[in-house]
Formats: sequence, structure tokens, C-alpha cells
Amino acid sequence: MIQWFPGHMAKAIRQFEENIHLVDIVFELVDARCPYSSINPEVARISQDKPRLMILTKSDLANPNITNQWLSYFRAQGYAAIAIDSKKNTTGKYITKVVKELLADKIDEAQKKGFDKKVIRAICVGVPNVGKSTLLNQIVKRRAAQVGNRAGVTKGQQWLRSSDELELLDTPGILWPKFQNDEIANKLALSGAIKDSIYHSDDVGLFALHFFREFNSDELINRYHLNEDDMELSDVDLLLKITEKLGMHDDYERASMRIILDARKGKIGRFTLDTVSDLNNEEVE
Repeated sequence: MIQWFPGHMAKAIRQFEENIHLVDIVFELVDARCPYSSINPEVARISQDKPRLMILTKSDLANPNITNQWLSYFRAQGYAAIAIDSKKNTTGKYITKVVKELLADKIDEAQKKGFDKKVIRAICVGVPNVGKSTLLNQIVKRRAAQVGNRAGVTKGQQWLRSSDELELLDTPGILWPKFQNDEIANKLALSGAIKDSIYHSDDVGLFALHFFREFNSDELINRYHLNEDDMELSDVDLLLKITEKLGMHDDYERASMRIILDARKGKIGRFTLDTVSDLNNEEVE
């Protein structure tokens, strides 16, 4: 079982609890490649009755059909939900527009009280490496938040002002103390939410191969110069074959990390690890 709950995450949860009363809305970021597994149960607990906007990030790397199914699912559960490619220049304007629509009543109320413009204050929360800093930079139109394609980049909280209408409180990525099962841990590790140094890369590499051989077999074959017969091998033997193809001799952990990194970069095709049908009508907390 992969576990990672360092001290700075416990501190981030406390800061989230302390600051929730300051904001009008919670931006809850989940990875479109694993939108259910990357829901942090702590967000629902702390947010309580605050409006929440579910933002599926990295949608350009996820299966678009399954992303649409998840959007329909979340909206059916009563969530406001959107999917974004955080790198698009139009993302910031789009989110600002959505938030203004969600909080239209509150904005109207402020105007009736004589305020020319209601400054909307939002807090951004999500697991590490969910694309939060990239999104924030798009919204504020400058590199105000540190960006990195690895877990644990943002270590503290900071307020960012995007315009006269929107202020954002950045937070570090937050995991929760205990994952429900190994599958969730593997999905989060493959997506980059867990530091690479604390899990065995061959375990996650085998998990990735098992998934891709079933759902992205053509991309897997093309990426590692395999053939159809190779798809009949066991997961372990397939990893050995890819290790050999990569010229890494018997360094299976190194080959596994190559597979993991290739998956994150979209080099094995667009994919989504969670499907709505897997929930068996289970509802989001």
C-alpha cells in the first residue's frame, strides 16, 4: 500500500480549514485521467455548504468521451463541473465567466448594497500535480504560481489577484491520510499525484501496462515497437520485453519509470483510469 501524508500536508489541511470562511467558492481540481480517484474527501468535509466548482484538469490528456460521461455524472450529483485544458489561453476567461454565473445572486446582492463590483474570492484545492499552478497562472495572466510537472511543488499558500472581480487563494496539493485501496494509490501514482521516490516503479509500471494493453493496445504497440503476439504475454513478461526493447537490459524499474513518464506525457495515447460504470451507482461524498 502506497502511503504519503507528510507534515506539510497536515498543515495545508489546517490552513484550508482556517481560510474557508474567507472565500465565496471552492475550486476543486481533479485530474480528468482519474476524476473519481483524485477527489479528496477532505475537501467536501471542510467546504461544507460553500459552493464548489469541480474542475477536471488535463482534459487534453484524457479520453474525451469518458470525460463527458464524468461531467454528466457530477452534474447529476448536483455539482457545477467543467473540463479544461489548463494550457489554453482562453481557460482563465472561461472559468471567470462560469464563476460569475454560479455566484450571480451574490454579485447582484452586493450591487444592491452599493458595491460597484463584488470581488469574488476563491480557494483552489486538489491533489498534488493536478495542474493547479498552471491553471492559476492562466487565470491571473502571469507566472504568479510556481509550476512543475511533479508532486509537491507548492509548499505554501498565497493570494493571487486576477482582476477587480476575482481573487484566488492558492494552496499546496493535498492528499489524505489513507487511500481506500491499492488501485486508487496506483492511479494517483501513475498520474503524478504521489512522489515518484516513495513507491516501487515496477508495481505502478505493471499497473499501467495492464491498463494500456486493454484500452490503448495500438498506442502501446507503436510506442515500444511491439507486435500483436506480445499482447498475449503476461504483464510481467511484457515489461521484460519492453525493457529489452528500450535497451535497458534487466533494469526493470528504470523501464517502468519510462512507461510511467510516457503515460503522463500522453505518449501512449489519451486515457482515463476511472469510468462512471465502475461506481455501481455510488455517489460522490
